[in-house]
Amino acid sequence: MTVHVLHNEAMQRFEATVDGWLCVADYSLRNGVVWMTHTEVPRAVSGRGIAAELVRTALAWAEQQGHKVQPACSYVASYMRRNPETMKLLAS
Repeated sequence: MTVHVLHNEAMQRFEATVDGWLCVADYSLRNGVVWMTHTEVPRAVSGRGIAAELVRTALAWAEQQGHKVQPACSYVASYMRRNPETMKLLAS
């Protein structure tokens, strides 16, 4: 399944609409640190890798922009642990 993720800068989130359901990864940018605050995928479309794609896209954007990441969301923290190549983005 291909998930088309959009960066909604005005809302500070990455989003995808799947089968009519809005899925999001919210963030807040403060002093060059992307605080990943919340990831939400409705139960109706869960289990398809949507959250992973939202977070992967958000982390790729953060890296491209030269930002560090603070995983305030437990899903983002777990994703980063499962994908050790992303740990270089971790804010200290």
